[in-house]
Parts: sequence; C-alpha cells; structure tokens
Amino acid sequence: MRRRLPSLTALRAFEAVGRTGSVRAAGDELSVCHSAISRHIKNLQSELGIVLLRPNGRGVLLADEALDLFEKVSASLDVIEGAVDDLRKARQTHVRIWCVPGLANRRLLARLPELTGPPCNWEVLMHPTLQRPNLLRREADAEIIYLKDADPAALRVEDGIVCEPLARPRVFPVASPAFVARYPNMRQPHDLRDAALIHEESVSHWANWFRSSGLPVDEELPGQRLWHAHLAIEAACLGQGLALANDILVHDELNDGTLVEPFPSNIQLGCYAFVATRDRWSDPVIVTLRDWARRVLTGTPAVLQPARGSGSRRATARAA
Repeated sequence: MRRRLPSLTALRAFEAVGRTGSVRAAGDELSVCHSAISRHIKNLQSELGIVLLRPNGRGVLLADEALDLFEKVSASLDVIEGAVDDLRKARQTHVRIWCVPGLANRRLLARLPELTGPPCNWEVLMHPTLQRPNLLRREADAEIIYLKDADPAALRVEDGIVCEPLARPRVFPVASPAFVARYPNMRQPHDLRDAALIHEESVSHWANWFRSSGLPVDEELPGQRLWHAHLAIEAACLGQGLALANDILVHDELNDGTLVEPFPSNIQLGCYAFVATRDRWSDPVIVTLRDWARRVLTGTPAVLQPARGSGSRRATARAA
C-alpha cells in the first residue's frame, strides 16, 4: 500500500524551523535559501490544513496544533540519522591514525598486523608526524600523542575532543655498550653534563630530564639534533652518544643488549595519550583502536574483538 506522506523535504524544513526557531537559521542548516524554507512550510500548511508556525519577534514558534507533529517528525529523523550512521560505521574499513614518529616507528609498526589481519581486517593509514590533525573535520579517526609535563599547552583539549592517558613510561639515558665502556665514570646525572648528548627537535627534553634529576641546567646543552626520537635512538645504537629514551621505545634493545643504561634512574616526564572526538568515543572502531593502543604501549598481548561490522576483505597497512 502506497504511503500517504507529505513531502519529506517539507517535513525536514518544518523540523529544522521548529528546532531552531528561525526560518533563516533552518535555511543555513539545510544549505538552502530562507525563501525556499518558507515555501516548503507554506505548502505543508496548505496540505495539512493547519497553521504550523506563529511569529515570535524576529523568529517563529510552533503553533499548539503543530507540537505533536514536530515531536514525532523530529524523533523519526533521529531514527533515520541513527540508521545511516550505523550503516556508515558498519562499512568502515579505513582507519586513519596520526601518531608521534618515534612511537609509530619503534613500537606500533610491528603490531599493525593485529589491526590489518583478523578479526579487524582494517586498512590502516598511519601518519607519523608531530603535527596535530583536526579531528573535528575528520582529518583522522584518532591520534596518539606524547604529552610533556613541561608543555602545559599540550594539555589543552578542544571542546568535543577527549584525551585519555595510555602509559606514563620511565625516561632514562641510553647508549651503546661500547660507548659506556669508553666512559666508565658516568655514574650519575651530573656526569652527563659534558657528555655527547643526542637531542631530538630541541634540547628541552634533556634539559627537563636534568632538572627532574635535581640539576640546574640552561637551554645551551651541546650535542647533535636529529628531530625525532627514533633517529636519536638509532644514533645511540651506532655509538654516537647518549639519547633519552623510555622503556616503551627501547624495550627490545635493552633486552638484547644493543643499548644499556649507564646507571639506574627513575624519572617520568610525560605520558602517551589517545585522542579522539567525543561523539565517536564509544564507537566500536574507536574502542577497539584505543584498547589496541593501550595494550601495545603496556606490552600486553592483543585480545581484539572485531568492531561491529568491520570489513571482511584483506586489508593493507600504509605508512605516510
């Protein structure tokens, strides 16, 4: 049996006007001119034989006769919107992650098959970068960042964004066994002040570490700058000096003896955190991705459940 319905476009215009209280605002929301909204309302009133809106200053109010219709149309549009969102989520197979380069290179890359293989079968587009995506504009599905205690600006989170700490690792100097053997007097933080330090983007990481160990230090520390943590760690493996690392980034090298600590220390400077939009925080894809990131950073084996409706086709991982 054919449904006897008014124009769905007119009903959508009516719902937008009733919700915003303005013909012009409804037009802006629906990307049409306000005269088109007025025409839809006029045609709908004519078809139904009732007055839908009443003037209210510079805006409009729903007429008493239209309140029940508005509530039911609004609820129906919510159902349609939810069904469309569920369909989009069910078809998602591309997952875009922005991540600090050192972590992406030294930790995440090895465990990407846990996402690209069963049960997820995602195509992961990982973008190693120090830049931050605009998550609200869907430049990425999520990001994994490193928050430095010395950088309060990094802790500011926009409205609509959620930031959850994943791991707070210990930070310590590392060098090759041969380098440490050449300098046997490196027994405490003070002994490193004049050593061959390897920096990342700036000297601030080493400066913060020295301060946390109780040593006053300025920002004029000597040493080469290699921009990213994974390059600094690689230079330390090659015997070029001392790099600052954490037990997430150099776990394997410490275990196999490629790198060693010149002396014990227990300093924490910041944490890795997972960032995504608030409206997607409970989405199965984001929940699975967040759980995976936490397990990778804490060294826990993967126990992944397929996100609802994940694609079944074989996926590939691409690093930009």
